[in-house]
Amino acid sequence: MSRQGSSTLSADEQGRILDRLAGLENIILPELVRQALTLTGRVNQRACPLSAEVTLWVVLAMGLLTDLPIWQVFKAARRFRSSEKTPGRSTLCEARKRLGVEPLVCLHRLVVRPLATLRTPGATYKGYRWMGIDGTIFDVPDSEANAQAFGRANGGRGKGAFPQVRKVSLVELGTHVEVAMVLGGWQDSEQELARQLWDQIPAGTLLTEDRGLFSFDAWKTLSGRDDLRLLVRVKSQMVFPERTPLSDHSFLTWIYRNSHDRQRDRDGIRVRVIEYTINDPQRTGHEERHRLMTNLLDDKEYPALELIVGYHERWEVEVVFDEQKTHQDPRRAEKPAHLRSGTPDGVRQELYALSLGHYVVRAVMFAAAASADLDPDRLSFTGTIQILQCRLPECDARTRESLLEWLLRVQEEVLSGLLPPRRNRINPRVIKRKMSKWNKKQPKHRRPPPLSKTFVETVVMTN
Repeated sequence: MSRQGSSTLSADEQGRILDRLAGLENIILPELVRQALTLTGRVNQRACPLSAEVTLWVVLAMGLLTDLPIWQVFKAARRFRSSEKTPGRSTLCEARKRLGVEPLVCLHRLVVRPLATLRTPGATYKGYRWMGIDGTIFDVPDSEANAQAFGRANGGRGKGAFPQVRKVSLVELGTHVEVAMVLGGWQDSEQELARQLWDQIPAGTLLTEDRGLFSFDAWKTLSGRDDLRLLVRVKSQMVFPERTPLSDHSFLTWIYRNSHDRQRDRDGIRVRVIEYTINDPQRTGHEERHRLMTNLLDDKEYPALELIVGYHERWEVEVVFDEQKTHQDPRRAEKPAHLRSGTPDGVRQELYALSLGHYVVRAVMFAAAASADLDPDRLSFTGTIQILQCRLPECDARTRESLLEWLLRVQEEVLSGLLPPRRNRINPRVIKRKMSKWNKKQPKHRRPPPLSKTFVETVVMTN
């Protein structure tokens, strides 16, 4: 094996510079890392300590060792060598800038894939793979560059405290794999961002979406694919013309681009609608009218109650976002925003590293669950990431066999923390602290001019 990307740092016998990350090679293959660098033109022409390949592995490690600053990530990724100094923070940050975002985007496409099979519990429905598209918001550090690139929320109390990046993701619901993602600013529409994911929806998918993503044009495009089925929540105010009742209380109807086409019965699309309400006052949506729309038109083959229950798998997308924002990379005293990068490219790079790190954890969980014929929901995401952080330095990677043996031991340890089946539970959409007594931070507070007096010089005796 060649030295990683022509780095001048000393390597182990297999040519690894970051030798304590070898365990990741079971999931992120080194040849795919090099392929991503080649495809994006990041191949070093001259030898240097922080080659593009070494830097890419450092950035990937940032997605797993999220509680460490970048220079400590480098230390954690490389065995101690007393003859060498660790590159400084500024050197590592400059290397990240040279690397850019494109290799992370390319590597994500090369590495991340749906994992579920027909045998994976809860991952498929009558031969279709459950998948969902949804979006979330990340607070990013309050720098001028981030604010200009991503924008801030703007409400009744003024502009938001932090710039915000919007992420829309395509998720395999049964395994929580974030198959694809697209990034935009706070002002960007989720609908428009979601369009960029359509070409990455795999064949044989049953796609779920919330009502905010529905549009006639989106439905027409997606339902036109023979290998794709839709189950989408729509607004209760939607007007439907004639209804053909079905035996399970759903009905067939038509949708149109606008009321003008509906009145003339022009260019309509045949759909099936399921209407229901919830009679438990403890549950969100109690006594509201809920509507699902699908192109699974056969009520005998696809009963309404099965689709209603299946649609609630869409909430697994929210669990993915919670895993990333609350457990994989939580806020801390020294990190008040969700992310830590002060530049737009750094933010995008960090989000792709976070997604790749999430995939590593989920791939380990999937393999462990599959070996015991379990639903991946029975394993702990937080426990698995902690096991990986602890066991990565112990990986014996001298041979392919020893590398696989380490992975099997990790999977056994993950299985030892088996969770009970999920409870019948609710999670109200409320927050505990709504307002603060302090005045809102304004732009004038962000960069005050230097003080002209010392504290002593400001003291005025009043008697």
